[in-house]
Parts: sequence; structure tokens; C-alpha cells
Amino acid sequence: MIAEVIVDIAHSDVDKIFDYLCDETVAAGTRVTVPFGRSAATGFVMRVKEKSDVPPERLRRILRSDPFPALNEECLFLADKLVARYRCPRALVLRLFLPAEMRTGKVGEASRTFARLTDAPFELPPRARQQLALVEFLRDNGSADTAFLRERFGGALRALTDKGIVLLEKRRVFRDPYRGVEGERQERTLTAAQAEAVRAIEESDKTVTLLHGVTGSGKTEVYLNLIAKQLERGKTAIFLVPEISLTPQMLAQLRARFGKSAAILHSGLSAGERFDEWRRLREGSARIAVGARSAVFAPVGDVGLIVIDEEHDGSYASESAPRYNTFDIALLRAKYNRCKLVLGSATPAVETYRRAAEGEFGLVRLPERINRRPMPEVTIVDMRREVKRGNPSAFSALLREKLSLCLSQGNQAILFLNRRGYSQTVLCRDCGYVAKCEHCDVSLTYHSEENCLKCHYCGSKYRMPPACPECGGVHLGYVGTGTQRVVGELKKLFPAARILRMDNDTTGGKEGHYKILRQFAEREADLLVGTQMVAKGHDFPSVTLVGILDADMSLHFPDYRSGERTFQLVTQVAGRSGRAQAHGEVVLQTYDPENYILRFAAQYDYEGFYRHEIAMRAGTAFPPFATIVRVMVVGEDERDAIEVLRAVYGKLEAVYARMSDHFLFFNKMHAPIKRIQNKYRYQILMRITDSAPLAAIYAACDGERTKSTVVYVEENPSNLS
Repeated sequence: MIAEVIVDIAHSDVDKIFDYLCDETVAAGTRVTVPFGRSAATGFVMRVKEKSDVPPERLRRILRSDPFPALNEECLFLADKLVARYRCPRALVLRLFLPAEMRTGKVGEASRTFARLTDAPFELPPRARQQLALVEFLRDNGSADTAFLRERFGGALRALTDKGIVLLEKRRVFRDPYRGVEGERQERTLTAAQAEAVRAIEESDKTVTLLHGVTGSGKTEVYLNLIAKQLERGKTAIFLVPEISLTPQMLAQLRARFGKSAAILHSGLSAGERFDEWRRLREGSARIAVGARSAVFAPVGDVGLIVIDEEHDGSYASESAPRYNTFDIALLRAKYNRCKLVLGSATPAVETYRRAAEGEFGLVRLPERINRRPMPEVTIVDMRREVKRGNPSAFSALLREKLSLCLSQGNQAILFLNRRGYSQTVLCRDCGYVAKCEHCDVSLTYHSEENCLKCHYCGSKYRMPPACPECGGVHLGYVGTGTQRVVGELKKLFPAARILRMDNDTTGGKEGHYKILRQFAEREADLLVGTQMVAKGHDFPSVTLVGILDADMSLHFPDYRSGERTFQLVTQVAGRSGRAQAHGEVVLQTYDPENYILRFAAQYDYEGFYRHEIAMRAGTAFPPFATIVRVMVVGEDERDAIEVLRAVYGKLEAVYARMSDHFLFFNKMHAPIKRIQNKYRYQILMRITDSAPLAAIYAACDGERTKSTVVYVEENPSNLS
């Protein structure tokens, strides 16, 4: 037999099929080791056939193969679609379906030694107390881990093994991430609105349905009921959340309802945990995959439902090659399996809502909270007046008053500021010097706990200078407020309050997010200060106050989505308040209180916001009325990067000349942040009216790279900086 193999090397020169001799046991999708050049390489079998066009004497034999296909038929189908769509090497696409360490052979099955009693009759003297105790333990428990038995019974285990009374055997074990995450099973009756939502989604003739429900409306319970119906039919499900921080919470609810049928996939797991969860899904012992963006590639078969929760979130767009959008992959899988794809959000993306409103997608609404609880009341505070009154702090007088009342009543509060660190930057008040990163064209952020300056793009750390490096002046000031500084001010205002901070600096490790959220949920803290991590999906019954410290932060970015993102963030974080019986309040601080985006957000008026935003997009021909295409040229050597930029731009000029009717904008420039991690970044920006020029744009970029410079294409990039 002949195996068609793609070698796991992501380079255009070897991005082609190679034929190898194989045994009949090798199937499509199997990971193999093959002779390649003068060495060996891993690869993937794409197809098995009986004959090859290569002369028999030139064919070489596969050296090793896995005992089972790592990729099923659906994975191979998706790989074909992605290669055609994103014009990237097939090996790069196939890697998406496997744990990285599995590809490199650095992880495999785990096993432990267990002890059990043999069936042979035996007798022990009464004085052998430890041995008798161990025998009694094994009679009660059947078998046990030998490491545990040695710790508890000492040398009795070896003595019994030598006598043939105890038998040792190795067993495969699964490394279970979040072992302590076990949700409390609760039998919940759907409200009339939830039951109607389930019925409408199940009976819809649309592949995609948007579930548009306000925060606290019970969307999760709708998802769980839809999943239960698919499991009853023998199907599987994929449940996607935007943040790793949300996966333990979702996993707890799934385990409470479905037991060990739920497996978790995300980059925060250890290599062994990720491999075992992937294997459970591949073998079918787990039937629900839950995780962040990469879980859309979960190796489950016969999918009955895919859920993308908080579908509006920008994290669903990949920023590394291949630069896919999670929705596109989920839609391919939904069509392949003829199943439902449910998109859930209180603040849907404008593009998504338009497709639902115009009938391309189904649209199901949950306009009220569970049991008709009121949405929290939002008070907008004009921070310009606070400054005039001589209040320089991050807290308005009203927010301080509300915080004091909230704490005195024994409730909890969340304070949201989407900037970590102590201050945004350090400024010399004598000469105007701003501390900047040596490797990126961005200012450094001061972190008071470590008394250092950090770059939030490349992670570099610098000592805090005692004086200005430019003029020697000692009048260094801290400009802008970060979450560290907020915590420091809160400790002065409310010394008895217990405070937690949740940002990228405090959530390291697999359980970093979960530990903080669990502490807050169990009332081990009164205040939670955080970045956008605290804005999504969390349900804390005792939170009655949310403070939004700088609502303007994302409002004026040079990005057509800045207004939409601000509306989404404000609405989402406001929705964390008042989710139980007590009434919720939100204090929204801004220097632009008349801004229409903030006014719509304060009224939870998504429809009003959408009408305004879609009219503006139509008038300016921005998505969804056009597609933004960005070609990025990134290189370590600036001259080389510019030369590659010129070459690509020359090819694209020819495309533009030939298809100018499809272009609204076409120009080259350096990226807003010109240098990140010592790599220079140039871009060619285009706005096109339809997809007609896309193939030519990708083709123009093919092969235009050097050893130090790469070129890639992005469609409607989520981050234009």
C-alpha cells in the first residue's frame, strides 16, 4: 500500500504530498515517522492508495506509525478548506488539530502502579498488623495506588508482594485538570422564555442562530439544555468561551450536569493534561469539548451542537498563522455535521446582528433577566467636574460614597479599569522624557509592587531610574492610572476591606484566574479590581455595585470598532451587578458624558446603538459594507522589510489597476506601532467591496518572504495597531 504523507515542516518548499510504502494497518489521519532527506521527520497520512506514480525503486517505507489515526475524516476535510481559504502550508493547518507536545513526541500516556489482592488463599500471623491492615484496606477498596499504600502502610506492601498475596499492575491514568472543579448539581426548571428559546433554536431551519440575551437572562441554561438534547441523541458538543478565565466556571457547570463527559482544552493546561483531555475526546470517553478559541478544533466526531458564547469578543480571531476566525471554522464544522451553531451575546457584533436581523441567521431574544429582575441602574459621572472640585483621584465622590455604603451593607463590588500596572507611563516633568521600551515603539508601564518598568508588548523589564536618563532631573511623575494604583488608593480609603486584583500580572499559571474568582465567589474578599477579565460571564450573587473607572479608555482609539467595543465592555461589566435579589448599581466615570455610545450603554439600548452604528458604517463603507484587508510585512532588518514591502506593493498595484472597481482604499504605510519585539512592521491597507480580489491579494503575497522578513494577510483584523 502507498501512503500520501504531508511532512510536518511548515515551509512552502516541502508543502506537497510525498508517497511512502506502508502496511495495511496505516489509515488516513495517522501520524507517522518517515525517512526524509538524510534524516527522519514526522508527518501525517492524508490518503492511502494502491499505486504510486513514483517508480517503485524510489519509494521508501514509513519507519513508525501511531496505533490509531490522530485526525479523523472531518479534520482532514477542514484542513483542505483552511489551506484553500488562508493560503498557508498544510502542515501549519494540521498542527491546529493536535496538542503541540504530541507532535514533537514530548508527551504520551501516563501510567501508575496499582496493587490488588490475588485470588490465592493465604494466612497471616496476628503480629503482622500492618500487613493485615493493608489486606483489609484492599478488600474494602479493591485496588489502590502503590505510592499511597507505601506512604500509609510502609514496608507491608513489599512484604505482601513478595509473598504473592498482592499483585502489582500498571494502569493508564488520565491527568485531570481542575480536579477540584466539581459543580453542584441543581435541577433547574426553564423559565417560559428559556423554554421558548430552546424550542426556537431546535426547530429553526437555519444552521446559525444568534441568541441575543441581556446579561443575567439565563443564556447558559439554554446552552446546557441544548447540549443535553444532543447527548441524548448520541451526538457530541463543542462549547467555546472567549477567555481561559471562564473555562473553569463553565467546566464546573458542565460537570455538574454531565459528569466526566466534559473535557477542557486550552493553552493554560500542562502538556500532559492537554494530551489526556484531547485523547479522551478523540476516543469518545468525553463528548463535550469546552475551551477557548483553539477548542473549535476538538477531535470530536458526529457533532450535534456548537456554541460560541460572547461571540462578539475579539479573542475569537487568531493573531498567529493561520489567521482564522473561530466563527468560520465553527460554521464549516456545523455544515459538515449538519448541526446547529449557536452564537450567544448580550452585545452581538454589529456584523453578526445584521446577518440575523436580515434573516441569514436565526434570531432568538431573551430581553429580560431571570424572574424579571431589573437591570442595574447606571449613573454617569462627569469627571471634568471632579477635577474642577479639586479631586485628583481615580474615584469620584459618588463612587466613594457608593463603595462605603456597599461595604457597610456586607455586599461586594467590582471595579473595572482596562489598564494593568501602577501607572500608564513615567514622565520627566523637567524635559518631557517618556520611558520607552528598547525593543518596541511603546512607552513602559510602571509596576509599583516590583518597582520596575514593564513593556506590555514584549514583556521586557527595566529598573526604575532614580533620575531622568536624558536631563538628570529628579522630578519623575506617574501619568495615568493602572489597577495596581487603584488597589493602593482603595486600601487607603477602606483599610478594612479585603481586596483582590485580577489582571495579567496576578493570573499566572493554569489556575490563576480560577483561584481569584473562587476566592471572590466564596466571599473571601469584598472588592475585585480588574481589567476586561472581570467583564465577561461571571456570576457573583453578592455584587451590588460596579464602578467603571475610565469609560473613555477604548472610546477614542483610531479603529472603526472603538465605539462598538466600548459599548460592549461597558454593558458587559455593568451586567455583573445585581444578579441576585439585591438591586444593582453602576457608577460610570467619564470625561465625555454626552457621548452617544455611553448613553446607549447606560440605557442597555443595544437596538438604538445598532441603528446608529450600522448607519454610520453604511455611510463610511466600513464592515459589514466592505472588507478591510491588511497585508503585514514584519522583519528584523528594517531595510529588508522595506524591500519586501515594495515588492509586495508592486504586485498589489497591478491587482488594484486590474480590479480598481472593487477597491475603496489602497495604500502602504508603517503600522501604528512600528516596532514590536525588535521587529519592524509595515502594512498595506485595503478596503474592498466584495471578495473578488481576495485570491489575487493572497497570490501576490505568496513567496514574498526572506530569512528575516515574513508576509501575511489579515481580513477584518481585530486589532489594527
